[in-house]
Formats: sequence, C-alpha cells, structure tokens
Amino acid sequence: MATAVANCCFSVLTSTVKFRCCVSSQRYLATSHHSIASVTCKAVVNHKRRPSSNRDRELKEGVSQKKSSRKSKDERSYILDDDDGIRGKRKAGRSQSAAFKSFGGQRKDKNESKFDMKEQQIEPQNLKDAAFLDAVVKVYCTHTEPDYSLPWQKQRQYTSTGSAFMIGNGKLLTNAHCVEHYTQVKVKRRGDDTKYVAKVLARGVDCDIALLSVESEEFWEGAEPLEFGCLPRLQDAVTVVGYPLGGDTISVTKGVVSRIEVTSYAHGSSDLLGIQIDAAINPGNSGGPAFSDQGECIGVAFQVYRSEEVENIGYVIPTTVVSHFLNDYERTGRYTGFPSLGVLLQKLENPALRAWLKVNSNEGVLVRRVEPISDANRVLKEGDVIVSFDDVNVGCEGTVPFRSNERIAFRYLISQKFTGDVAELGIIRAGSFMKVKVVLNPRVNLVPYHVDGGQPSYLIIAGLVFTPLSEPLMEEECEDSIGLKLLAKSRYSLARFKGEQIVIVSQVLANEVNFGYEEMSNQQVLKFNGTQIKNIHHLAHLVDSCKNKYLVFEFEDNYLVVLEREAASASSFYILKDYGIPSERSSDLSEPYVDSLKDNQAAVQDFGNSPISNLEIGFDGLLWA
Repeated sequence: MATAVANCCFSVLTSTVKFRCCVSSQRYLATSHHSIASVTCKAVVNHKRRPSSNRDRELKEGVSQKKSSRKSKDERSYILDDDDGIRGKRKAGRSQSAAFKSFGGQRKDKNESKFDMKEQQIEPQNLKDAAFLDAVVKVYCTHTEPDYSLPWQKQRQYTSTGSAFMIGNGKLLTNAHCVEHYTQVKVKRRGDDTKYVAKVLARGVDCDIALLSVESEEFWEGAEPLEFGCLPRLQDAVTVVGYPLGGDTISVTKGVVSRIEVTSYAHGSSDLLGIQIDAAINPGNSGGPAFSDQGECIGVAFQVYRSEEVENIGYVIPTTVVSHFLNDYERTGRYTGFPSLGVLLQKLENPALRAWLKVNSNEGVLVRRVEPISDANRVLKEGDVIVSFDDVNVGCEGTVPFRSNERIAFRYLISQKFTGDVAELGIIRAGSFMKVKVVLNPRVNLVPYHVDGGQPSYLIIAGLVFTPLSEPLMEEECEDSIGLKLLAKSRYSLARFKGEQIVIVSQVLANEVNFGYEEMSNQQVLKFNGTQIKNIHHLAHLVDSCKNKYLVFEFEDNYLVVLEREAASASSFYILKDYGIPSERSSDLSEPYVDSLKDNQAAVQDFGNSPISNLEIGFDGLLWA
C-alpha cells in the first residue's frame, strides 16, 4: 500500500524504477513519539523513549507508526485505489505509501537527530503579536497499546507530544494519531506552565482528526478560538504553527500551497482531499493549525512525504474535511466516518473498450467488482459504466470537475457525503442509460486497520490461541511468519458478509494436551467439526456447544488438529496458570452469539478463497470508490 499510496498521490508512477522509488519513500505522521513506534506513517508527535525492547518501534510515521507490514498496507490502499475504501496504511497492500510520515507527537530518543531539521524558522513579524497564536496548545499523551501477539495483555506505556488548537465551545482539535491508544491526555497553553487534563470526545481514524474538550474554566480564560477559512489556492502563502521537536515554545514555519488533490492519509488508510505545502513539518507539528495570510485556519498539519528524491513536502488536512468531521459529530453525537461506494473501478481511456461497452461519449468508469456487503451490490452489476454522480459527469480517467480549470478524483464527491446519505448514479448498462440510487456507508475491511475497543478478541482452547487477523497483528509479526497466502488474503480479499473475520491460530502454548502442535503459528482455521467458521465469536459458540468426543479444527492446506474435548477442557486451568493468563477468552466472547447469516448461508460458500488477480496488484487503472 505504501507504494500504492505514493503512486496515487504523486502522479501515479508506473515504471519499475519510479515504482521502487515510491516504495522506498515514506509518509510520516507529524506526531512526536517519546517511545519508539515504527510505523510507515511518521506522526508529527514527539515521543519519549521507553526502555528498548523487541516491541519498540522506530518513529517513522505517526504516534503509532508501523513497520514494513504497514507499508504494505499503504500499497494496498492504492491498489484498492480510491475510496475511503482505499486501504492506505500498510504495505500489506492497504497502507499508504511508506513515504508518508505522520508527525503528530515527537518521541524523545536517540533517533531524534535523524529527523529532517530543514525546518526554516521565520521571524513572525506579522504573527508574533497575533492573538490567534495563543489558541495553539501543546498536547501531552500517554499511550498504552494492546499486545496483539499476546492479546490478553498490553504493552508498556509510552508518552508523546503534539499540537492542538482551540475551536470554541470548550473544544480542541488535534490529530487522531496524537491520541491513539491514549490512557491520559493533557494540554498546556502557550506561555503557561500548567497542564490541564483533556477528554477525547471523538476520533476520526480515517480522516486523522480528534476532538478534545477541557472542563477547566481557568484553561479557557482569555482564549480566542480560531476561525476556519476557505480552501486556499495554489501559491497562496501558508504558515504552520505548532510545537515540533519537543520544544516548549511555539514554532512557526512558512511556505506556499503547492498542490491540492485527493491524497493518501497514512494513519487512516484512506484517500481524502489534502493540501500539499512546502513549509517544514516536523515531529510534534501534528495537530497544529496552518494559517493563511489573513490569519484564518486553512487546515491541520498531519504528515509529510520523505524520500531521497524530494524535499519539503508536507500535508495539511483542509477545512472541508475538518468541517465534515465536526458536522458528523454534531449530527449524530459520535463520529460515523466517511462513506464509501464499495465498487472497484477501471478507467475507460481506451476508445475500443468504450465502443465495446456501448459508451458513445468520452466519459465514465467501468464497474469491475462490487463489495458484497455494500448497498451498491443491490443496484450495480459488473460491467456497468458509471457516467455521473449526483448529476456530475465522471470522466474516463475517473475524475470530476473541481473549481476552475481543475479536475479531481471521483472519490472526492463520495467523501462529501455522510453515512446513510443517498447518491444518484447515472449508469450505462448494455448500452442503455439509467439512473439508480445507492445508500453510502463506511467501508468495512475484512482485515481491520485499527482494532476498536482497546483489546483484540482471543480464545484459548487447549493452548491454541485463536484471534482475528488484523493489520496491527501483522505489524507485530514478520511477513515470513504470516505467510504469503495469508498476506494476500488480508490485503486483497473482500468481506462476503457482515461480521466476517479471518481467524488464525497465532501461537500454541505448549502443554501435554497439544503435543505435536507446538510449532503452529499464524495459520487460518477454516472449519470446526465440519462447520465453516464465520468469525471468532462463532468459533467460541461452536466449541461451547460441542458434545462430540473430539474437537476437530481444519486449517489451510488441509492441516488438521484433533483434540479430546474432555482433556482440552481439563487442561485449561493449568495452561492459564502456567502462562499467567487471566482468562481463556476475551470479555466480548462471553456475550451470547447471534448468527447474522441465517438467511444468507450462500455467502460463505467460497469463504477462505482469495479473490485476487495480478491486475489488482499495483495497477493504476483500478480505483476503489
């Protein structure tokens, strides 16, 4: 995905040489981590180093930057190219280009000197006395991430620093990666030495925005919230303000707007509108505002693009995306996310292809696949050509008009909608034009990029540790241990029904009852006693209701694990005691299981197969909308 993201955001480099360059480059989140978290997205947050361990991560992307597996995710996000559906974060084919690094907070460690120090401090002659600079605050966050390899516990905590700014009504805005897996968040105003506890009201992972509140009235005394401005024009001056590189005083850097287009969000594994600037953004800048010459906030700094061939490429979340996030929160009382159309598209640049599809005009994109669980699956078919979206014509390259003399990716129109909104599509089917309506909802990934709820689900049976496959788990494991087949499924397969998961045995806790199976790791379980497994909750239900003498698990490539049911049950107490595990299952699996597929059994007939092709890997003609 990392490569994919690079291609998507940077004129889609298609040659072998250019493709490699994109892969090597990295996008970093603007968070400074105080502990080392290696992520393809370097967050502009400053992080304090914790005692080194095998699980420490390099500060390369965001507060939670991920290693090469996340870069793969980035590649994948491009492959599934455009919608919020783009899975931008991990190299596993879903993440955004490794070159994109989020800088939300800075982790203080010996690697801190490795950051690009080309930030140009300017004398803010016209800004130093401006009251709106006092609205920018420093964020201190303590993070405690789950241990996905040992899902019953958490990793050692670490701290980071980033930036935020006041928007009124007792609220602050920052980046989502600045407060990822937070246990405590504090903020400090400019020129003050008192830290105040902040509460996280909402986190938009896909748009990398978080909403904070501070209850202390003292914190807000004399505060003037920032005013949001309009989307800037090319070459407009822009000033980035924040607390990079662990400094306690405010930092100001200046540049111009160099590009506005749909870009890959490293932390969110999504593609949304972004502003590219040449002002320096460094770890700790994440969550800080970007100002126009008129002193209006035009966006939120969140990531940079780093490679050996480019310099001074930073990214700002525009106010259009920020407004969408805030409106969504105000409408529902929570953040529901950016919606997706749920279709895989192909460009129609070739005249012969258009003629064969009976498309007379030079417009439209071809529907190659439709996600089974999307609402579009009810009204769209493979082979349809989408020629308009809410009466806006879609070009043959998958672009639509944007402002004057500009065009932008078709997925931009989708991102302007809210969850549950209805879009009217103009399509050509077998030469006939018709209009259909589709309900838009956020995309559901078969392998999630982020695990909600704190701890991942797990189930321990006779020492076999079952858990759903997720991108964070893949980031903790090396690709060799995951296996190419499982990697391919995680990056390119689609969920066939709601609630579907890829359940794996992550490891086997050695005991006499599982003799001979101890070396198993990261293998997908397909069936239990002949029944196909839909998700980990379904597996727990099947095991609990089993009355057979044997427990029979069927894995990939016809690998079998057979256990005596009574012996497996009797060994549970001793295994948990020997390994210091509090429970044989996560708390969510104690809830009654509800089968959501009673009327849709056909959906799981080909479960386990990996619907991918070479054309879906690194081919720029494919777009997820």
